Amino acid sequence: MMKRNFLYGAAIVLTVALGACKKDLEVNPQERITLENYYKTQADAFTGLVSIYDRFAFQSGGLYDKSAVMDVAGDDQLAGGGSAGDINDLQVMQNYSLNANTGPHGYLWSRGYSGIFRANVLLSKIDAIPMDATLKARYIAETKTMRAAFYFDLVTFFKNVPLIEGVVDIKDLYTITQAPPASIYAYVEKDLNDAIPNLPNTVPAATEGGRLTKGAAQALLGKVLLYEKKWQAAADQFAVVNGTAPGVSPSVYGYKLYPVFGDLWKPANKFNSESIIEFVHSNKSNGNWSAAGNSEGNLLSITTGPRSYSKKVSTAPDYFSGYSFLVFTKAFFDLIHYDPRNAATVANLDSLSTNNIASYNPGYNNTGYFFAKYMGLTTQAAATIPELNFGIDEYEIRLADTYLMEAEALLNATPGAVGTGSRAYQLLNAVRARVGLNPVAVTQANIEKERRLELAGEGQRFPDLVRWGKAAATLASKGFIAGRHEVFPIPQSELNNTKLEQNKEWGGTK
Repeated sequence: MMKRNFLYGAAIVLTVALGACKKDLEVNPQERITLENYYKTQADAFTGLVSIYDRFAFQSGGLYDKSAVMDVAGDDQLAGGGSAGDINDLQVMQNYSLNANTGPHGYLWSRGYSGIFRANVLLSKIDAIPMDATLKARYIAETKTMRAAFYFDLVTFFKNVPLIEGVVDIKDLYTITQAPPASIYAYVEKDLNDAIPNLPNTVPAATEGGRLTKGAAQALLGKVLLYEKKWQAAADQFAVVNGTAPGVSPSVYGYKLYPVFGDLWKPANKFNSESIIEFVHSNKSNGNWSAAGNSEGNLLSITTGPRSYSKKVSTAPDYFSGYSFLVFTKAFFDLIHYDPRNAATVANLDSLSTNNIASYNPGYNNTGYFFAKYMGLTTQAAATIPELNFGIDEYEIRLADTYLMEAEALLNATPGAVGTGSRAYQLLNAVRARVGLNPVAVTQANIEKERRLELAGEGQRFPDLVRWGKAAATLASKGFIAGRHEVFPIPQSELNNTKLEQNKEWGGTK
């Protein structure tokens, strides 16, 4: 989320590598940066913190991220691409043909535990670093918030995962076992509750945009509690984030719905009033094809663009040609077609082609309905390797999301108190009013539909279906098997020569 590729990464790799080498290997310590001679200064601590942010917004070298995996797993988007094997991890996620060896779960596992490892290292070292106590407390709070986020994703995706609380000696890594999901959730709650008091209410966007705040940690805690079905506790956290007058005035943290829905995805509007947790991307990172996953550009901006796009009239949209991934289904297009959020969500290449406004080469799974929110434009393209260097940020959590989550929590906590004029009613209908829609009653069906339309393509649909218990019925036509695909298999590479056990849904005993 800030400058990446620090020496810290080299230090970790070298430490692991040296631990595996023969004892008679001679290494000149003056030529190496190790954990033993690092973390001496405040600057070292900051570099370590940035390295954790790097994992927080980490994209796979296979040109996808967590959001893309969740999108193709749901019912609204297809993998697309150039063929049935293009970015295979997304293809097997779309048709549920993944297994312990093949699929995007290796990336999700690695992202989580590499982030946790970096967080644990910094937490083990920072106490001994001489620096301002308040600043140190903030670094610790940011680290614990990200560690909580990593664990929350891991327990959500895999259910049975190891709980690693500190730095573990390499020789002991093979004896680690999984913890009960309840223990992971408790750990996540504790990390977030520890972090919240020491985080700033706001940060200056120009110099610290993207860094975690008190509201970010509280929003994440509210989401964790919602997934645990701790309805009132979740609502209480969201209430602080969302403020006393949803849709009318800013919350105590300054959050307010951004006035124009479609402008949320313009690079000029980074760190806007609706952004709570934002993954920062840059068009100045000089990312290159030798390590595409290390680019700071938004990979969704190129993967979602139409193939061989060409304008036929000057007024046609200036889409940058891409790879045709994450196309929307016809069913979703029919749902959103007459909703005010349609134009900002769906790029209707079918219409542009039919009306001879622009042309493109249809890709695999082509429907003509492309994912517009993060799609790159030629006017946004970087001068060097533009495919990897689009600067459109991604929202991990934004205010419309927390409004809808609080409304859902209140509906379940106090079902008899969500009528016209209630707080739940205000929250749900503030999201609708922002795009000019009339109020609706607070029902589970209305909340689910609003989340589907408002948050389309933002990685929320599949986790929502699973936690609502509706994934099996909704996704059966894609190959989803009830009692199996609600969780990912533990990657086979993590099971080999360790004490980890495969999830029972995938033939294991855990």
